[in-house]
Amino acid sequence: MADQASGGPLIRFEEVVKKFGDNVVLNGLNLDINAGERVTLIGPSGSGKTTILRLLMTLERINGGRIWVGGEPFSHMDKGGKLVPASESYLRAKRKRIGMVFQQFNLFPNMSVRKNITEGPVHTLGVGKDEADQRAEELLEMVGLSDKIDAHPTQLSGGQQQRVAIARALAMRPEILLLDEVTSALDPELVAGVLDVLRDIARSTDITMLCVTHEMGFARDVSHRVFMFDEGRIAEEGPPEQLFGDPQEERTKTFLKAVLENE
Repeated sequence: MADQASGGPLIRFEEVVKKFGDNVVLNGLNLDINAGERVTLIGPSGSGKTTILRLLMTLERINGGRIWVGGEPFSHMDKGGKLVPASESYLRAKRKRIGMVFQQFNLFPNMSVRKNITEGPVHTLGVGKDEADQRAEELLEMVGLSDKIDAHPTQLSGGQQQRVAIARALAMRPEILLLDEVTSALDPELVAGVLDVLRDIARSTDITMLCVTHEMGFARDVSHRVFMFDEGRIAEEGPPEQLFGDPQEERTKTFLKAVLENE
């Protein structure tokens, strides 16, 4: 397996199969994402997009194939020269390089915004409290919420909570940021503020972003590549100007027509 130093991908899905009972959600998926690349996954509900993110967050286990991150096995680990399914401790260590922002903000309601952001770096990464505090202040300024550092989540709007969730994910200094329909639980007037924050992150950092969204304008703005998923497989992929401007597959055309008519 080629590693990043020799030009290999940062993330590689190799013939990955994922089933829920008899339902095959991913069927032999091959997918490569390079370091610093921003990739958006689009497609109908149930097509496997969110499952890809959940596999990378180790919230689900694969049923077949392999996942590699940074040229190293991710879904598996080396044991006596053989690749075997990864242990929980191995997955925990590997997961530190990946951050995720969910549809539901998943903030701790009993903790202040400051504590929500600093808890992970202090307890998981061993960062000093002062350093974690300073990082929290910088990130809240970045997402436009400096004045909310001592507020509690219940005192914030949905859009503000989601911006705190983005800051919390970035506080862990991940190489890879996963975004799962991060605006779908928000009132329409709050969506633009969250997407603007993510555009700024895309412009100002080299973090690798893997995004599932129905916000096609956002996908067009920030992505290097867009993948259209249908029934657990890639129906079409390409740069956003090509996929949105001149889709080749009938399935992509009908999906985009339906989505864009609803915007």
